Amino acid sequence: MAPSATTSHAPDGRQNGDLYRDYVDDRSATSQDTLYTTSNGVPIPHPYETQRVGENGPLLLQDFHLIDLLSHFDRERIPERVVHAKGSGAHGYYKTTNAADDLTICDIFQAGKECPVSVRFSTVGGESGSHDCARDPRGFSVKLRTDEGNWDIVANNTPVFFLRDPAKFPHFIHTQKRHPATHLTHADDSTMFWDYLSQNPESVHQVMILMGDRGIPDGYRFMHGYLGHAVKMVNKNGDWVYAQLHMKSQQGTKFITQADSHSKSPDYSQKDLWEAIERGDYPKWDISVQTMTPKQAEEVWEKQGINVFDLTHVWPQGQFPLRKIGEFVLNENPKNYFAEIEQVAFNPSHMPPGIEPSADPVFQSRLFSYPDTHRHRVGVNYQQLPVNSSRTPYRVANFQRDGNMAFYNQGSRPNYLSSIEPISFRQRSVNLDSVHGHFIGNAVTFLSEIRPEDFNAPRALWERVWDEGARERFIGNISGHMANCKKEEIIKRQIAIFREVSNDLASRLEKATGVKGYPGIAELRFNGTHNGMAKSSELRAANGLKGAQISATKNNGGPAKGTHFVDVGNAHVSNVAA
Repeated sequence: MAPSATTSHAPDGRQNGDLYRDYVDDRSATSQDTLYTTSNGVPIPHPYETQRVGENGPLLLQDFHLIDLLSHFDRERIPERVVHAKGSGAHGYYKTTNAADDLTICDIFQAGKECPVSVRFSTVGGESGSHDCARDPRGFSVKLRTDEGNWDIVANNTPVFFLRDPAKFPHFIHTQKRHPATHLTHADDSTMFWDYLSQNPESVHQVMILMGDRGIPDGYRFMHGYLGHAVKMVNKNGDWVYAQLHMKSQQGTKFITQADSHSKSPDYSQKDLWEAIERGDYPKWDISVQTMTPKQAEEVWEKQGINVFDLTHVWPQGQFPLRKIGEFVLNENPKNYFAEIEQVAFNPSHMPPGIEPSADPVFQSRLFSYPDTHRHRVGVNYQQLPVNSSRTPYRVANFQRDGNMAFYNQGSRPNYLSSIEPISFRQRSVNLDSVHGHFIGNAVTFLSEIRPEDFNAPRALWERVWDEGARERFIGNISGHMANCKKEEIIKRQIAIFREVSNDLASRLEKATGVKGYPGIAELRFNGTHNGMAKSSELRAANGLKGAQISATKNNGGPAKGTHFVDVGNAHVSNVAA
């Protein structure tokens, strides 16, 4: 008998290729809704049974249930993140409260717009099982699922970082990990930690924040987030400004002292976040921006030594005030930590129309490094996982096909730009030719150098922001950490760096450590940074570089006057004037 039209494929009329388990259904099901089976769906009467030869003989290789169970168990772990391995997260939603359409065409920043978000907080240096209350920066990443694609804000809880030269990052992170021989962390041996910092003095601002009260936030709910890098916001007229993104905790900020941190459980921050959401105490953050025109960027560099492309510099809020755009709330815990937090992948190169990257070299390197990491750690199709996929009102299509674990493989549609079955396109909304500078010049070898302006913000932190109690705690924290440094020369160099911030700071640290530091950095050579404050030209070049050139430049990577321009006909015109 010929099959009927309704049952030619499956009893419900669907084609067999359409049959699959639905993610949302699986996520929401209870154990009582399910039946125990092998991975291929065959029911098994008991999970502990095995097949063997007689009651006391060897096991049988034909026991697929056992082989399947053990084989999958052996592969349960994916590589943990090299940095930010220990983390917590939750879901919620974002809403624009103060439209920013004058700044950007970014859809989510228009009046009344909302979107779902997923957020992951983390420590930076420790392994997946490390302590939540370690003295360490905190990662603060937000995935906004906008109507024009995902926007990943990959931030920290500090406005600056330890470096501004991207090639330093792997080296720096190695010093935050375990010693290659002793396998000890810097909690027991801080020599590597201080060796790096004492050779790269641009880290001093972040070091002060790390060793100050903000070094151990009281869980994740009571800390701010900062992108740190400048991005460009482009409006409907094609005008653009540099912007810094801030995520301000509506709960305020709290910190844990070094002494009190030892009384907290290893998963203190995870427990605090989870339980707050479970009891309905939903944490909230404002999203605010500082903005700076291209002309202002050139002026603050020329007059104040503030480099918009420098991750170790901050923008004074009195000069560039915060402007609130919206807020997000976390009101949903994950149903499955691995699926929704361990596998969530944030990528700073995920930016919607109206948001563009700046020329910050560390930001530029992260645009490559983060997705490269995800493709290695999770897989080339990591964005097909539900927690990473976009939620747009249009059906997403591209010509990325196949690869490991391809699930949404775009059916039978052409995998090239076809004239037979054409794909739809949206017209360009941002003129990239005018938004991104016309960079013309020779290829140069570049490494930044330390200069007097690099100590302005750390000095303000010590002299004007901290009260006396904060200064005393800082000295106690840092001297205690230095007690595990086995090379006195390293401490002497680090005190010299702090002396450029404040002689008072250096003197207190000398008293606390019992080590007399150098009088300053003028007579020091650094292996990682050119010394623009050296008395002798012999000491200026990093690591004693000699030859036809050293890689220090006049502007130290800053936006010198005339950096920003666009083409109008054959003439170069200031971007601000244009």
